Amino acid sequence: MGIDTERTFKPINIAILTVSDTRGPENDTSGDILTERVKAKGHRLAARAIEKDDADVLVKRLNNWIDDPAIDAIVSTGGTGLTGRDVTPEALERIKTRDIPGFGELFRMISYRTIGTSTVQSRACAVVARGTYIFALPGSNGAVKDGWDGILDEQLDSRNRPCNFVELMPRLREV
Repeated sequence: MGIDTERTFKPINIAILTVSDTRGPENDTSGDILTERVKAKGHRLAARAIEKDDADVLVKRLNNWIDDPAIDAIVSTGGTGLTGRDVTPEALERIKTRDIPGFGELFRMISYRTIGTSTVQSRACAVVARGTYIFALPGSNGAVKDGWDGILDEQLDSRNRPCNFVELMPRLREV
């Protein structure tokens, strides 16, 4: 179990989306953390954007990225809380092909170690949408670190055993 060093690492193309009404390029620290981790792992940053907490805007951006063959996965940060402006899960609901329920469950387990019962306020989730993975993390720096370091770092590594998200990519569009 874990990284099999006998296997070859296969970099994938990852887009990063920050969902926020208040962050811009100068203060998007969560997006910066994700970008650094994606590149440090050896993956390619395919795109990066910041969008307002607006489900229609998010659906449009996500659909454009899903339709781009140069993007294998999307990691978003923000919009997963409980307030009226937090609409990332609702946007994903409109475009998903399949849920990945274990992602949110595991995220909250990992997050519990850091922030205790406050993790119940997180609606972190993941879906497959027309063959593209989308992982929605909360907007805090700690949550982004928990999500990447605790789940995505391994699951987006083609060498991870016994299985990983990368090896399933060629089959995500099967009917």
